[in-house]
Amino acid sequence: MKYDVVIIGSGLGGLLCGNILSKEGYSVCILEKNNKLGGSLQTFGRKACIFNTGLNYTESLDEGQILHQYFRYFGLHNKLKLRRLDENGFDIISFNDGTYNLAMGIKNYRDTLSGYFPKEKSGIIKYLEKIKNICSSISLYNLSDKPFNIFECDSLGIGAADFIQSVISDYRLQNVIAGNNLMYAGHKEKTPLLIHALINNSFIESAWRVVDGSHLMINILAETITNNGGSIFKNAKAGKLLTENGSIKSVELTNGEQIEGKYFISNTHPEQLLSMLSTVKISSAFSYRISNLEDTIGIFTLYLVFKKNSFPYLNYNFYHNNQDNVWVVGNYDRAKWPQMYALMSTATSKSDYYAESASVLTYMKYDELEPWKNTFTGDRGDDYLQFKNDKCEMLLNAMEKQFPGIRSCVDSYYSSTPLTWRDYTGTRSGSAYGVLKDYNKPMESVILPRTKIPNLFLTGQNTNVHGILGVTISSVITCGEILNIQYLVRKIRNA
Repeated sequence: MKYDVVIIGSGLGGLLCGNILSKEGYSVCILEKNNKLGGSLQTFGRKACIFNTGLNYTESLDEGQILHQYFRYFGLHNKLKLRRLDENGFDIISFNDGTYNLAMGIKNYRDTLSGYFPKEKSGIIKYLEKIKNICSSISLYNLSDKPFNIFECDSLGIGAADFIQSVISDYRLQNVIAGNNLMYAGHKEKTPLLIHALINNSFIESAWRVVDGSHLMINILAETITNNGGSIFKNAKAGKLLTENGSIKSVELTNGEQIEGKYFISNTHPEQLLSMLSTVKISSAFSYRISNLEDTIGIFTLYLVFKKNSFPYLNYNFYHNNQDNVWVVGNYDRAKWPQMYALMSTATSKSDYYAESASVLTYMKYDELEPWKNTFTGDRGDDYLQFKNDKCEMLLNAMEKQFPGIRSCVDSYYSSTPLTWRDYTGTRSGSAYGVLKDYNKPMESVILPRTKIPNLFLTGQNTNVHGILGVTISSVITCGEILNIQYLVRKIRNA
C-alpha cells in the first residue's frame, strides 16, 4: 500500500495532522499500535460511568477565542457538547488553611485575587498583562500571517516561578497563581514562563469540559479523515522506517507488512522514533541529545464511581496542596505522598447536579514502579495491585480531610499509574506531558517538527507545547512544513 502521508500514532497530534492533510486532498494513513485510537484522549468505562484518561478540561472555547476557531476548522465546535466551568472559580486552589478561586475572564480573575490580596493588585495586573502579551506575540495563537519561531519567544528562557516572584511579593499569592501547575507538571527550577503563560492565559479566557467523554473528539476527527478517503489502522505497530536515497520510503510494521509514503509524520516520543530508525545513519550528537531529554513526571490517577445522587457535581477543578509550596515536582517526597491532588468531576448528560464519577490526579515518579517496569497492563501480579490499592487508600484519606464523608459516597474505585500511561499512550516513563521544557537550556529541550530527513516530520505534545491548544498549534506547524503555512492559517482563520 502507498499513501501521500503516513502518520505513526493516533494521538491528538496524529489525528489533527490527518484531518488537515486529508482536507487538502492528500491520501492519509494513520497507524495505531493499540486497539483504541486517541492516545491521551481515550476514555474507558466502569459500572456504566465514563472516565477520561487525559482531557479533563480544556480552554479558550468562547466565540472569538483561539481554540474555538481551531475547533470550527476541524468541525468540532458544533458536534461536541461542552459545559462551561464556573466563571467565579473554574479552578479552586486549596491549602490546609484556606481556599482561593481562580476566576474566568481577565477582569474577574484580577478582581477575585485582589479581593484576597488587596496589596498585590498592581502585581496581579502586571502578571496578567505579561501573560496576555506573550500569547499575543505568538502568531498561531492569533492566526496571524507572521511566521512562528518558538526560539524568538524570550519567555522560553525565563522561569515561570521566577517571573511570578518578580511581580508578586506575597508568598501565598505566588503559590495560588501557580496552584494549578499540575496542568503542565510545573517545575520551579525548569518550567519556562512561555509554557505557564500559554496555558494559564488560555484557561483564564474560558474553561470547559467535554460532556460524555473526550473520546467523542476522536470519533469526529477519525470520521472526517475516513470520509476524506483516509485509512486508519489499529493494532498496527510501526517497527522500522526504511530509507531510499536519504529519505523514508516505507514503514515496516512488526508483522512484516510495509506501507509506503511520500511524507511521514511521527506522533510518538522522539526516542521511540530513533528506535525505528535503527537502519538509518543518525549523528551521534543527535542521538545523545534525544536519549538524554528529560520527560515530565508521571501521574497516578484514582477513578471514583459514586453511589447514585450521593456526591455533588463540582463545576470546577479542586487543587489541594498539603504544603505551602505548590511546585511539588522539584521537591517530590515519597514520605509525604500525596503532596497535592486535583479532583475533577466527570461531565455527563445525565446530571449537572450530582456527579456519577470523578478523577483524582497526583504526581508519581516512575522509579516507584521499578519492580514492574518490564510488565504490561493486566499482567503485573498481586503485589502491583496491592501497591495501587495502598495508594488509593492514601489518596482517599487525604481527600476525606477536605471532603468529609466522601468515602461513604464511593461505590467503587479504580486506578492507573505511569506504567498504564506508558503502555497505552506510548509515552516514555509514563510521562504525563512528554518532553520537559527547560528554560535553562531552551535550545536543547525544544523539539522542532522538521527533521534532517527531508520527508520525516514530528508532531504531538513533544514538539513546542502540550495540551489541547498546544498540540493543535504543533499540528498546524507540522502540516505547514508540507503545505504553505500562510495558506493553512488563512483557511483556519476563515473557517
